[in-house]
Amino acid sequence: MSGDTGDDEMGLHKILEFIRFGSVTILLLHLYYFCYDAFKEWKLTTKISDRFLINIEHTGLFNYNNAQLLALGLLIISLVGAKGRKNEKIKKEFIFCYLLAGAMLYFFNYLFLKMDAPLQTIAMTYITATSFGYLLILAGGAQLSRLIRIKLGTDVFNEMNETFPQEERLLKNEYSINLPAQYNLKGKIRDSWINIINPFRGLLVVGSPGSGKSYFVIQHVVKQHIEKGFAMLVYDFKYDDLTKIAYNTLRKNYKAYKIRPEFYLINFDELSRSHRCNPLDHETMFDITDATEASRSIMMGLNREWIKQQGDFFVESPINFVTAVIWFLKKYKKGKYCTLPHVIELMQVEYEKLFPVLKTEPEIEVLINPFISAYQNDAMEQLEGQIASAKIGMARLSSPQLYWVLSENDFTLDINNPQAPKIICLANNPQKQQIYGAVLSLYVTRLIRSVNQKNKLKCSLIFDEFPTIYFNDMDSLIATARSNQVATCLGMQDFSQLKKDYGGDQAAVIMNITGNVISGQVMGETSKLLAERFGKITQVKESVSVSRNDTSFSKSGQMDFAIPQSKIAGLSSGQFVGMVADDPAQKIKLKTFHCEILNDHDQLKKENAIYKPLPALRELTPKMINENYYRIKSEVANVVETEIEILMNTPGENYELFH
Repeated sequence: MSGDTGDDEMGLHKILEFIRFGSVTILLLHLYYFCYDAFKEWKLTTKISDRFLINIEHTGLFNYNNAQLLALGLLIISLVGAKGRKNEKIKKEFIFCYLLAGAMLYFFNYLFLKMDAPLQTIAMTYITATSFGYLLILAGGAQLSRLIRIKLGTDVFNEMNETFPQEERLLKNEYSINLPAQYNLKGKIRDSWINIINPFRGLLVVGSPGSGKSYFVIQHVVKQHIEKGFAMLVYDFKYDDLTKIAYNTLRKNYKAYKIRPEFYLINFDELSRSHRCNPLDHETMFDITDATEASRSIMMGLNREWIKQQGDFFVESPINFVTAVIWFLKKYKKGKYCTLPHVIELMQVEYEKLFPVLKTEPEIEVLINPFISAYQNDAMEQLEGQIASAKIGMARLSSPQLYWVLSENDFTLDINNPQAPKIICLANNPQKQQIYGAVLSLYVTRLIRSVNQKNKLKCSLIFDEFPTIYFNDMDSLIATARSNQVATCLGMQDFSQLKKDYGGDQAAVIMNITGNVISGQVMGETSKLLAERFGKITQVKESVSVSRNDTSFSKSGQMDFAIPQSKIAGLSSGQFVGMVADDPAQKIKLKTFHCEILNDHDQLKKENAIYKPLPALRELTPKMINENYYRIKSEVANVVETEIEILMNTPGENYELFH
C-alpha cells in the first residue's frame, strides 16, 4: 500500500513538472512573438522558428494576451498540486504582496511596448517585466503551499467551545423567581431567563464580595416574593440594604395579600425603630425539647467552634445547664419571667442559691443532677468546666439594648399565620456580628419551628451571609419544608466559609441538598464543586501536525466541563453560573446557565431614591432602657430570694446541703 502511494506521488510530481514546463514554453513563445523585431536585430531568429511561429499564429494563440493567460493558467494548475515544507513564519501579507506585484508587472507589461524608445530597449524592458512578474507569481504561489492555513489561536480562552444553549423562555408561576439575562452562544449574544420555578427546593446564592449577590439576585427574590404574597423573614447582615427594599416593596403590594401583613424589625442598634420580641415566649414552648433547641442555638451561636464538637461532654453540659434554666423559667409562675434576659441573669446566681432553686422543678432534675453532684463532691474544677463557658458566653449578651428588645412582645414569630401574615427583618451589624448573630440565631431557630407546619401561608426565608448565624437543622428544613411551601434562600461568599462555621459534614449536606444554585465569582474548592455539578458537554478539539512535506489536521469531539473551574473563578460582577430545579408541572430541559443578569440600573436608582426610611416606633430615652435593664435584674433576684425563703421554711427540705 505504501509503495503504491509513493508511485502515485511520483507520477503526480512528473505531471506537475510537465505542466509547468508547458507554461514556460508558452511564455517564451509569447515573448518571441511580441519582440520578434528585436530578436531579429539580435540575429536570434531562424527559418525553422519563423515557420513554427507562423503556424502557431494561425491558431489565434497570440491574439492580444491569450498566450499570457494560458501560461498563467498552466502555472496555477502546477502550483495547486505543489506541496512545500510548511513554515509557521510565512505571513499571508507577504504572499499577497508577491502576487499583486507579479500580476501588475505581468498584465500591464503591454505599456512598455508603447514606450518612445529604441526597439531593443523596449524589447528588453518588456521581456524583463514579463519574466519578473511571472517569477513573482511563481514565488508567491509556491509560498502559498508552505503557508499553514489552519488557525488554532483565534479562540485563546476556548470561550466559543464552552458556550451552550440556555433557557430562553420565560416560565412563571405563583411562586417563581424570574431573572432576565443574556448569554453567548457561538459568538452571538442571545436573551435568556433564569427561571426558579420551584423555590421550595432551596436556593443557594454564592459569590465573593463584590460579585453582585444582593444587587443582582437576592433583592429580586425579596421583591418578587412580596409581589406574589409571600410571608417573609429577611436576615439583613448589612442593615439596611435588604430591609428598606422589603419595607418599601410591601408598601406598594398590600393588594397581593388577602389579609394585610404587618412589617416588623428587630434592630439592636436603632431601638427607636426596632420592635420587641421575646423568642422564648412561654406560649410557643410546648415541651422541654423546645428549650433544648433554643439552648443549643444560643450556645452554638456564641461558641462557633462547638459546632464541630457536638456530643463532647464539655459542649453538651453547658447546653443542658442553659436548657434547665430556660425550662425552669418557663414553668415558674406560668412563664411570667421566661425571657432570654431573665435566663442570662439567673445563670449568674451563686451555685449555693441557684441549684436549690432549680431543683424545685421536677422536670429538669435529671438535667441538673450532674452539676449538683459535682458541687456536693467539691469537684469545682469540673463544675466550672461544665458551666463557666455557658456563663461567660451568656454574660456577653448582658446589655441594656439587648434586654430592651428581648424582654417584651410586640409580635409573635408565626410569620405565615393565615390570619396574621408578617414580614420580619432581622438586622445585624458586621462590627458586632458575634454577639448579635447569636441572638438572631435564636430568633431564627424559634421562628422556623413555628413556620414549618402544614396549612400555613407560603413563606420565604432569606438569609444574606447565612454563615454569620447558626441554625442547626437547615438541611432538614430544606428537605422537609417543601411540602409546607417554605422557600429558603441562602447567601454566602464561599463554601469554605460555610465549612468553617458549620463543619464539613453539615456544610456538604447544605451544598448538595439545594436544588437551585446561582454562583458569581468563586474560587478554590467551591469552583471545583460547581464545575462538577454543572457537568460536561461535547466540545470540538482541533490539532495540527506539520511535517516536511505535509500538514495533517484533526478535528474531534470530546466531553469536557461545560463551565470549567477557571471560568467560574474569572466571572465579572453581574455574571453568574448555576443550575435550576424544575417540577412535574413545568419541565425545564436546559437547567444549566452561564449568563449575565440584566438589571435596569437607572430604574433601580430611581426606586432607591424614592424609598421611604423606616419610621420611628417610639421615643426612647436612656433612662427607660436602663430602668428595663435593672428591673429584670431585680426580678431575678426576687425569684431567687423568694424560692430560697420558701425552701428554708419548708419542713423536710435539706437546704443546708448546698452550703
